[in-house]
Amino acid sequence: MSKKTAKTIDVKPEHTPMMQQYFKIKAEYPDQLVFYRMGDFYELFYDDAKRASVLLNISLTARGKTGGNAIPMAGLPYHAAEGYIAKIVRAGESVVICEQYGDPGASKGPMERKVARIVTPGTLSDEAFLDESRDNILLAIYSSQSRYGVSLVDISTGRFSLMELEDDDSLLAELERLKPAEILYNDESNLETLLKGRKGIRSQAPWNFEPETSKRLLCQQFNTQDLEGFGCAEMHIAIGAAGCLLQYAKDTQRSSLPHIRRLQIEQRSNTVILDAATRRNLEIDQNLAGGRENTLLSVMDNTATPMGSRLLRRWLNQPLRDKNILVQRQHSIQWLQQNYRYETLAETLKGIGDIERILSRVGLGSARPRDLERLRDALQRLPELQSFLTDESRADHIQTLAKAISEFPEQAELLQKAIMDNPPVIIREGGVIAEGYDAELDELRNISENAGEYLIRLEQQERERSGISTLKVGYNRVHGYFIEISKGQADAAPADYIRRQTLKNAERFITPELKNFEDKALSAKSRSLAREKALYESLIAALAEQLPALQDCAQALAELDTLNNLAERADTLNFSAPRLHETPQLRIIGGRHPVVESVLDAPFVANDLSLDPERRMLIITGPNMGGKSTYMRQAALICLLAHIGSYVPAEQVDIGIMDRIFTRMGSSDDLAGGRSTFMVEMTETANILHNATEYSLVLMDEVGRGTSTFDGLSLAWSAAEFLAQQIKAFTLFATHYFELTALPDQQEGVYNVHLTALEHQDTIVFMHEVHDGPASQSYGLQVAQLAGVPAHVISQARQKLIQLETETVAAGTHIESPPPVQNDMFNSVIHPVVEQLKQTDLDNFTPRQALELLYSLKSKL
Repeated sequence: MSKKTAKTIDVKPEHTPMMQQYFKIKAEYPDQLVFYRMGDFYELFYDDAKRASVLLNISLTARGKTGGNAIPMAGLPYHAAEGYIAKIVRAGESVVICEQYGDPGASKGPMERKVARIVTPGTLSDEAFLDESRDNILLAIYSSQSRYGVSLVDISTGRFSLMELEDDDSLLAELERLKPAEILYNDESNLETLLKGRKGIRSQAPWNFEPETSKRLLCQQFNTQDLEGFGCAEMHIAIGAAGCLLQYAKDTQRSSLPHIRRLQIEQRSNTVILDAATRRNLEIDQNLAGGRENTLLSVMDNTATPMGSRLLRRWLNQPLRDKNILVQRQHSIQWLQQNYRYETLAETLKGIGDIERILSRVGLGSARPRDLERLRDALQRLPELQSFLTDESRADHIQTLAKAISEFPEQAELLQKAIMDNPPVIIREGGVIAEGYDAELDELRNISENAGEYLIRLEQQERERSGISTLKVGYNRVHGYFIEISKGQADAAPADYIRRQTLKNAERFITPELKNFEDKALSAKSRSLAREKALYESLIAALAEQLPALQDCAQALAELDTLNNLAERADTLNFSAPRLHETPQLRIIGGRHPVVESVLDAPFVANDLSLDPERRMLIITGPNMGGKSTYMRQAALICLLAHIGSYVPAEQVDIGIMDRIFTRMGSSDDLAGGRSTFMVEMTETANILHNATEYSLVLMDEVGRGTSTFDGLSLAWSAAEFLAQQIKAFTLFATHYFELTALPDQQEGVYNVHLTALEHQDTIVFMHEVHDGPASQSYGLQVAQLAGVPAHVISQARQKLIQLETETVAAGTHIESPPPVQNDMFNSVIHPVVEQLKQTDLDNFTPRQALELLYSLKSKL
């Protein structure tokens, strides 16, 4: 870890030796909370104690004086430390654990204390500290010449990768995707401002990112001469980030990292790029309120294992552009659906558990007894799984996964013999290694646990041998084990009896056999625990020898679980397989919003969508609450699911491989960044206009509503025109500016659609159906009434609306003279208008209705 922030602490002679030792350790870790072991407690002192008392809601006390001043102190029991540490880490803090070493009775002065481990938010591996459904990412960012080298590691699984990014927006998008628990960045960079407000930020000295040093570290880790084999040899700033990350991880774990075996390159060009705003708006794995409910992940995740759940989250956050991979996944889903194979497979997978993280703890040497029990149970299920996967009809990708999953009979047998059922949580108290696994351990346990029975048998044996019926075998803490005979019968003691103690009325003896038992019994418990610990460590080492193959197995199991989950979701939720194409197109028949559908009591109203090179933009109008946003988002979610290889919520979908999905939806300000709602809106719009391509999907909702009407309309018009003319992206453009419905008359590839509603008296019913053509009105007053706006306000607004409409008509709405009327024009245009007028109550014919009729007639002519 970086020592750049280390402070010089004046360790004065008047400080006690123990506090002098504390100060020396604390000087190395000034920004972390130091848990200083003292007997059965971890103690915190000075500012650490004050911070901990607030974070943990524990008492702040004082411990005597040192240097003439009282020492602020807070303490907690060592056996309950995990819960406290978890709470601290969740708050973004780090903890340094200092343990006692040596024999308390043998040491002169304070016991030696050393840092045993460092717990930081991004370097967790212990099950108690982790969210099983989320990756726990430690990220390093190296800023150099306006570019970024980025590397990530998940200590709990061994995943290690790097990438290079060109600008701030790309970096922010990756931060939104990864949601790292802890971020390291190079000091003296511009990143502190960009990362402001995020938890777990740690600046590191610039030399920690030095590319050549980092390259050597990485080559040592992977035992290679260079990084050519990983394809990243020229990614110098990314290598700098990866080296800093690796060293930091080693420093905190206080061990090598054998479970980190490969370095992967992440290329944004291989994925469908989602910017930070798009991820938030689509609510992929986090809703707009910051929770997990009613997200795409919450609907799609019915996985059987935690590692499958984490992989599904990664897939949803990083959709792919590789058609071959997507088709392979579709074929796998199809095979798993046949005869409901996914049901049988899910039951088997439920017994697998989270072996991905268990194996990482095996590699770190921190696996606990119950980890090994779960690993044993998982390995015992692999033969059953392999039998299921040997079906000759299986998809090619399923066959590939089956080979990686393999079977591990030797390891399964070893764990079956070695680990007791329902072992204790930790090895410290013993009771983990099964009986019969080790003869020496069995003997030590037998001595320790059956000493009483042995003494009874020995007493009976010696009575018979000596003929002394009153002979007793006993024990006291001072003299140990003994055979006691009364004074009167002491002379009859057998020749091999050795006098140990003389009492007033009795003599106490020891025999070679009893002495041998005593030597074993008095140390049996401690020797038993030591032996068990040694056996446990050798068991971990034996498993670690097969770690690469076991990790490959875990990764394949996670992917199998994810695919099986997608098969189940497709059947349960009535999804269909999208047809993937190389050419740009998006045709959806009966599309649905998977999240909205899951929470509705009534049937969801499905809608179609058609976009192709000749029809690239839809201007969407209709009432508030009419379903415009739902219609747009469901299109994006269908595209996203198609690009992870999943089936989609629609009757039929044809989709071309896309490069990006953009959304400019909703309104929120950025007070911390000093940006108004309109500024946020324009920033997001600018990002789209700069980066969208003809292979992108763009959703834009209410562009320009944050400023004056004419400014906003002008911006919305120009943005839509630019997307249609210059970029030619597939665009869904929702608006309440009815003037934009004229754009299709001026631009090729632009069409109007609208969401329908029915009005009856003063109420409105939303039909949620999409039809061609523009909407007739926005129904703003009706929606306001539904929202509970007072009746007086609604009435006044209605009168004002009539006034404004009348003034607009009076101002002279100009309609050009129509061309000569032909019979076909009369039949198709004018006759319907005449018929409409015949059915109209002219006494209640409002100026607004007249205006709408005129506009309708003009557009048709």
